[in-house]
Amino acid sequence: MSRNKVLPKKLRMAKANKQNRRIPIWAYAKTNKGLRYRPKPRNWRRNSLKL
Repeated sequence: MSRNKVLPKKLRMAKANKQNRRIPIWAYAKTNKGLRYRPKPRNWRRNSLKL
C-alpha cells in the first residue's frame, strides 16, 4: 500500500479502524448484557477492506 493516501480512502480506513474496536463495558452493562459481541469483527490479516 502506498504511503501517501488520498483523503477519501484515508477517511474510510479510519472509519473501519473505529468500527473494529471492542464493545465498551458500559454499553454491556447498560443494555443488561444485550450487546454481547461486535457486529463486524475484522482482522487485518484475514479480511480485506473493499475500499
